[in-house]
Amino acid sequence: MKPSQRISQMNLDGSDGWEVFLRARGLCDAGHKIIELTIGEHDIRTDPSILKAMHASAIAGNTGYAMVPGLQELRKAVASRIMQRTGVPTDIENVMITTGGQAALYAAHAATCDPGDTALYVEPYYATYPSTLRAQNLNAVSVPTHAKHGFEPRKTDLEPLILGARSLLINSPNNPSGTVYSRQTHEMIADLCKKYDLWLISDEVYDTQVWDGMHFSPRALPEMAKRTLIIGSMSKSHAMTGSRVGWIVGPKDMILKLIDLATNTTYGVPGFIQEGALFALSLGSSFEEKIGAPFRRRRQIALNILKKFPAVRAIDPKGAMYLMVDISATGLTGEEFANRLLDERQIAVMPGESFGASAAGHLRIAMTIEDDQFASALKTLCEFATQLALELPHG
Repeated sequence: MKPSQRISQMNLDGSDGWEVFLRARGLCDAGHKIIELTIGEHDIRTDPSILKAMHASAIAGNTGYAMVPGLQELRKAVASRIMQRTGVPTDIENVMITTGGQAALYAAHAATCDPGDTALYVEPYYATYPSTLRAQNLNAVSVPTHAKHGFEPRKTDLEPLILGARSLLINSPNNPSGTVYSRQTHEMIADLCKKYDLWLISDEVYDTQVWDGMHFSPRALPEMAKRTLIIGSMSKSHAMTGSRVGWIVGPKDMILKLIDLATNTTYGVPGFIQEGALFALSLGSSFEEKIGAPFRRRRQIALNILKKFPAVRAIDPKGAMYLMVDISATGLTGEEFANRLLDERQIAVMPGESFGASAAGHLRIAMTIEDDQFASALKTLCEFATQLALELPHG
């Protein structure tokens, strides 16, 4: 018996982009000391007060089936949060709670696209994007960007791919690059979505982590609320990655269809976890700033270090918990460099190629370990890159 074509084609060429990460974890399991700068996992755990709220809810008996769209109070809190941040009228009927941002991404494409439709996504992208689309028999097409433009999409790269497409997936603040799209970029994207009748799926899970500039949601642009689905999550803003609480915000008629989908897939999020998320949102913006503070601090640490190493050039990290650097001066691909760094310096990072061809020759470095250790690891990486660059034959 064979698996379905849909499942078999998820990872083209047999790669899902996680090979270096998995090899690093294997070395750790074998007893090797590896400094991991790979995935976006906070170096702090979920705040005890949030866990106490979950525990109290569970002990009180909130362990049965929860309403599939989400708890009324949590949906109301998310709607209020979105309205305050964007100025767009949003109520409970615009919100569905999901089992994390990843499930929301899958559901958003299931709701907007039919098998065989073209679904666009912008490079560099979170590693699951193309497989999420291919798992639904969609024609997944990536939109190239360029480091010289800070990895913001350009009309000249996007418009030639857009004819006949059904949806466009964007991510700002961006994982992996840290890029925060400008309002002008969002306006260009919105104009093309309206011109070619596309759904816009906007992954905004890093909206609380902006270090330079400000986050802007394209749902706030004229006529975009009716064709935009916003993906949100508690994972990054509240260090709740394992709790799997996210949401989709969109037009009311689309939310009704998404509720039908959730009824037949996830069947909702456990009630006591939702109660914990509701409590977490009640802690306000000051709590979210505290969660993001280490990454703001480490960003500056990184920029100060990188000034001393011209062989490693940073893409301006305006948001999120990552640093993307260009190591093409070493003559190696991102994948080659990442594997050598792991073998020779016991430091694990993600190669840029895991996030699309536009990020080839780059590395994504997660700023997710304690400050001093992060600074030491980054210096070691830069010294290693400098050594490799000097070893290149010249002339």
